[in-house]
Amino acid sequence: MEPPSGFWASLLTFLRFLPYFFGLLILGITKGVLLCPWACLIMAVGLSALILGLWPMHLIWTYYSIIRTELVGPIVKFLLLIAATAILIIWLIIGIPGSVFAGLAYGFLAPIMATFGAFGEGKEKPLFHSYVDGTWSTITGSCTVVRDVKDLLFHSYFSIMDDLHLQKPPDGKPYEIRLLDIPGALIAAACGLLLDGIMFTLIASYKFPVMLFKGWTRLIQDLIGREGPFLETACVPFAGLAILLWPYAVVGAFLASILSSIPLGAYGAVVAYQESSFIMGLAYVASSVSIFDEYTNDVLDMAPGSCFPRFKYRKSEDGSSHGHSGLISRPSSFNKEKQEGKRPPSRVTSFKNSIDEFNPFKLLDHLFAECRHQGEELVNKGVITMEDIEETKSGKVGRGVLNVGLPAYVILNALLRSAKANSVGLILIDGSEITSENRPRHNLFDWFFDPLMVIKEQIKAENFTEEEEEYLKMRVLLAGDPNRLRSALPEVPSLNERKKAEIDAFARRLQGITKSISRYPTAKRRFDALVKVLLSELERTMGGSNQSTNGSRVQRLRSSVARMLSQKSMGKTANIRDEDPEEQITSSSRIL
Repeated sequence: MEPPSGFWASLLTFLRFLPYFFGLLILGITKGVLLCPWACLIMAVGLSALILGLWPMHLIWTYYSIIRTELVGPIVKFLLLIAATAILIIWLIIGIPGSVFAGLAYGFLAPIMATFGAFGEGKEKPLFHSYVDGTWSTITGSCTVVRDVKDLLFHSYFSIMDDLHLQKPPDGKPYEIRLLDIPGALIAAACGLLLDGIMFTLIASYKFPVMLFKGWTRLIQDLIGREGPFLETACVPFAGLAILLWPYAVVGAFLASILSSIPLGAYGAVVAYQESSFIMGLAYVASSVSIFDEYTNDVLDMAPGSCFPRFKYRKSEDGSSHGHSGLISRPSSFNKEKQEGKRPPSRVTSFKNSIDEFNPFKLLDHLFAECRHQGEELVNKGVITMEDIEETKSGKVGRGVLNVGLPAYVILNALLRSAKANSVGLILIDGSEITSENRPRHNLFDWFFDPLMVIKEQIKAENFTEEEEEYLKMRVLLAGDPNRLRSALPEVPSLNERKKAEIDAFARRLQGITKSISRYPTAKRRFDALVKVLLSELERTMGGSNQSTNGSRVQRLRSSVARMLSQKSMGKTANIRDEDPEEQITSSSRIL
């Protein structure tokens, strides 16, 4: 839809749209008020029960993992026990009130957002959906949140704790602290908390009106000219809501600036300890004010630089992590402006294009969609067996062929595809490409994306043959099962000991990344659905000649898995898929 040209035409269109906006807002608020108590009840009761029920087990297992770990020495273990006790107590105190607040916020805001979303482009019967959307989906969404938190507190927690007490120190020596550097580090942290708390508050107070009026000016200019977020008709309600709620966003940024003084000031203890110098810690404390001031100037498009002094707080000169700007780095957008000349962002870009950018949850859906596709092929080839599904269904760590090897196998195929195409990013199976431009702007995704890009470049440099690629794929898939690995690995005469060691390193790194992805809050729920699909495929594959010997075993396993999934997650999936966009993406995406 082309925006109207001219000031009066734009103003007339805006005034004509106001009744619709306020009508949808009132309808959404009404739905939110009616559904908020029920969503709050589900989330408050469910999350509180999880927190209280699992807290004793978290306490015991945390103590056990810290005591048994070989990664750290006795002094660090003692400090970790104190810190873990404090964290668990704080978690118990804020977890229950936080679950009530989360239920209130979700139950009230979800219907409002769904009401506005009903009038998006391409939606049929918008008036009907404005009343229906956000009702039952809010209730089922509350149940999904409880399920994901349960997976986070149970599956992800034990996965992290297993890594803690099972891993060995890289160099054979446990990490230990230097007691003589502790007093200076604590004093540096106290100075940092005091100075940064005062200065950050003063700087944020000075720049508070700048952010308020600059944001309003930009939004109002876009509103009058129907540009930026107001370009697409479907996004006008949200953009109008942004104008109304912009002061709250500024207040939130102000409070976040004050709260950021706590970790940034406390980081002075880290600098003082790492450099074994109290003076370096104080130098960092003074420099952190300049770093914060310069960073906020960049964000608000103010004059670059800072009037505060900036001292050298690292002894080493090399490395960005030890330089003057090691703590806070500018976003890539600012670096790009510096290279290409500073210019304001374009206001004529369609907002619709920006929502097509990848996000972590969408990529997680793509990953499991492709796991399903390639998992079915591996089941038909006999690579994934009934024992793998039984192991995954029981929740055991075991060999991890299905819950670790299969996602790593899928990621490896994407890396090989990207390396052969000389891509600067990651090419998915449908031809779309994840690059530094459209990648999710999320710190969690950075932990996965950057290492994968390094592995991709290393694979490109190795220039593997087809036989070596098949060797690498089997090595990644069956790394947790040495017996099957020896029989499944193809014979590749061109592989020498050095190249085998490099392939083993690739496999370990990919499996480590995959294990981290499996701890993502929604990963476990999607993986339960994947297990059910692979079980059905395995039953179909074995239903021919082996039906007489394996039929009862498959039927028993199928019943147990179906019962488990229907009780824990899949009982809600049929309803959620119709109304939950996240589930619709999962069921319709087949990418990597």
